[in-house]
Amino acid sequence: MKYGLELQENIFPPWRLSYVAYDVLKQELKSRQLDHGWTQRDERDFVQLLDNELCKVYDFISAKLSEIDARILYCERTIHTLHNNPTMQTDASYGIMDEALTEILFDVNDLSRFTRVNFTAIQKILKKHDRWTGLDLKQAYVQKLRDKPLDNQRFDVAIVYISALHDMCRNRGSKQNKEGVNADGDQNAFERATAKYWIHPDNITEVKAIIMLHLPVLIFNRDKKWEVSDSAISSVYMDNDNFDLYTGRLQRDEGAEAIRLRWYGPYDTKNVFVERKTHHAAWLQGASVKDRFRINEPDVNPFLKGRYTADQIAQDLRNKGTDAATVENVHFIANGVQTSVREKELQPILRVFYNRTAFQLPDDQKLRISLDTNLTFIREDHLDSKMRRPAENWRRTDVKIDTPFSHLPDSEILRFPYAVLETKLQTHLGQEPPAWLTSLIESHLVHEVPRFSKYLHGACHFYRERLPLLPWWLSELNVDIRKPRAENTGLTRSRSFKPLIDGRYRRAMIEEKERMNQDAVVRGQPIILEDNSSTRDGASPGALSSSETLTKSRSPERRRLIDDDSETPVSWRPVQNDNHTAVDFKSTNQLGEPVLPQSQSMPSVAGKKKKGPLNFLNWNNMIEEGESNKRQKVKVRVEPKVFFANERTFISWLQFCALLLTVALSLLNFGDATARIVGGIFIGLAAAVAIYALYRFEKRAWMINRRVDGRYDDLWGPAVLCTLLVGALIVNFYLRFA
Repeated sequence: MKYGLELQENIFPPWRLSYVAYDVLKQELKSRQLDHGWTQRDERDFVQLLDNELCKVYDFISAKLSEIDARILYCERTIHTLHNNPTMQTDASYGIMDEALTEILFDVNDLSRFTRVNFTAIQKILKKHDRWTGLDLKQAYVQKLRDKPLDNQRFDVAIVYISALHDMCRNRGSKQNKEGVNADGDQNAFERATAKYWIHPDNITEVKAIIMLHLPVLIFNRDKKWEVSDSAISSVYMDNDNFDLYTGRLQRDEGAEAIRLRWYGPYDTKNVFVERKTHHAAWLQGASVKDRFRINEPDVNPFLKGRYTADQIAQDLRNKGTDAATVENVHFIANGVQTSVREKELQPILRVFYNRTAFQLPDDQKLRISLDTNLTFIREDHLDSKMRRPAENWRRTDVKIDTPFSHLPDSEILRFPYAVLETKLQTHLGQEPPAWLTSLIESHLVHEVPRFSKYLHGACHFYRERLPLLPWWLSELNVDIRKPRAENTGLTRSRSFKPLIDGRYRRAMIEEKERMNQDAVVRGQPIILEDNSSTRDGASPGALSSSETLTKSRSPERRRLIDDDSETPVSWRPVQNDNHTAVDFKSTNQLGEPVLPQSQSMPSVAGKKKKGPLNFLNWNNMIEEGESNKRQKVKVRVEPKVFFANERTFISWLQFCALLLTVALSLLNFGDATARIVGGIFIGLAAAVAIYALYRFEKRAWMINRRVDGRYDDLWGPAVLCTLLVGALIVNFYLRFA
């Protein structure tokens, strides 16, 4: 589809006149080159026209944002008035405010789409201009786009404030627990099942809005005004020259570790968390675990070098009056991390940065959802003899949190094209995912990527020639994860532009929940207070805080993880990298030098895999790499219409066989001796065609079920059929007129 048509489909009618005049700009490019070449005057006129369109869009967005801010402020004042006046606190009052906030949220979502559509339109027209004129306006226009940015980060603050007010309406004026998530209690209190999904940039704001309607945005520090920098998370992953930790995590070896140093917010924060993930930890009877402890930033380098030992950390905690159990846990974790760093010769390899929006009820650990945007991978290593970090320092000093890190060369940075959605659901209480979450993950808005790992993805991008194995999801990057919008799914508007959530009005959803609560009271069942839990009282009092909880104590955090390798589908297992070449890490070879031999297409690894429940997806792991960076093979997306098409083809062949059989039976029953002979030939021909059609139908069905990457058309069947028919007619004429 041409982008002009795609743009028309994505236009929000009430704002039609405020969109970029893409067709006008395109026509301007064409018409000015009909009778002469592109001149300097043409260039000036076109740039001025494009500047006007950019200003029009930017001014509209700014005006809408100001309007949204004013509406949020009005709702905030009204809700505080309701809260301070008990006589005004009625369900109807809070219901009105809830609807107002929902309308604002839909406007934010529409404005986010508006921003992205116009940004894409400008990028498209710049690309078309450069291709038709031979100039490089796209690069020269970068500064203007920075001065008038068309990005969706401007909406994050509005979403956070709407979430806080929306939660007050949901709780009828009562505020959330100001202490945030509880960090006390049994550190092994529960298990979580985790699932990961990719979100296309077009759908990020809509996904945030849908989740926010059911779960509030989790804010860790309520004593300060929320800022975009508060959502920044940076992690430095450790590994060695042989990438033993990478290989162990990818193959899910027993006791495989992932060690990282993480901090939240600005670069100069004083708190750094030393985290370790262990697969099937021996000290927990084979359970997988994630644990960590806090350390001051100036102590990180001495800790990694062994000068600041686990014993000293424990003694410092005792001096501060920390309880003995916490001291023992910190000592155990710190000693284990230092042992791994020393014995495996670990060093900082890769930094992963992203902005995280977390959704969770502060007093309920049953469900937690996080959405990571602006995911960026940055090299921290010295493997190519290039000093990226100061000597003896654990991280780079030239990289802060100023995404998109435009000052870094492309060879040292990878910007992931999608956002990452992660759902964490408690399983020890038999918790089932809420209906709204099931609807979301089955919708067109998300793309499931089981066992996606940020570190594994970044490492295989920068150090692919050093790695014998690659993650399975690399082939998914060649697939457009956008899907056609399903009817009555997500945030839409009615013909009168009223907000619809999954095709229903917000008030109708609230009234239905109230009816369900009334029925529950009559039947003596628990009342549904939230969309994700039966009752607040059922929350585990000793539940562990999430891995991103910022606590002021130095107590460690530990969380059991769900891992079941016995049911690992073959398609999720590591892919053999036949292009891997052993490299002397002590040599002075640069990564940019052609240290790899002339590559060939990678052979199928299907024969090397063990059988599993999804063994038919084996072929999806085949990856072709070469000096020309050949396109990776991707799996065929099977939809019901594919099977129906196969059935229609089979039925068409049977219809022809029925017609041929009708002619044959007529000749046999009503013809002379010659006609009977020809009738017999036609019967045999009809039987042969029917058997062949059945064979082709079963073979295509087998290929579809197993996602076989082969030809689905029939090369010989129609040709052979025509030949046999012509032969039968020749025999008929010969017998009749001989």
